Amino acid sequence: MAQYSTRLDGIFQALSDPTRRAVLQRLGAGPASVGELAEPFDMALPSFLKHIHSLEQSGCIRTHKQGRVRMCTLDKKSFTAIESWLAGQRALWEGRTDRLEEFVTRAAPTENTDQKEQPA
Repeated sequence: MAQYSTRLDGIFQALSDPTRRAVLQRLGAGPASVGELAEPFDMALPSFLKHIHSLEQSGCIRTHKQGRVRMCTLDKKSFTAIESWLAGQRALWEGRTDRLEEFVTRAAPTENTDQKEQPA
């Protein structure tokens, strides 16, 4: 369980940065070189490579060399862990809100017409 939690921590930490989320979104369309991925961002290549390294360490992407070019691909297996965790959270919260709805609708206050209001 601790290993699962550590893996999720790494994935969510990688997803916490807008640059890394944009890279993942782009990789959703297919593999791309580091140069192609870095193009839309106004940062030096060494800084961008830190984002690539973070995504690779978290398991969100894989990189490999093709000649002189480093290619990146999305690793969809890591997103299975996120989907599983989110499904558990969704079930937990849906159960809680269902119980709250049941409590509110069943415990609606009944008016007591026998009592008269007393002046304050």
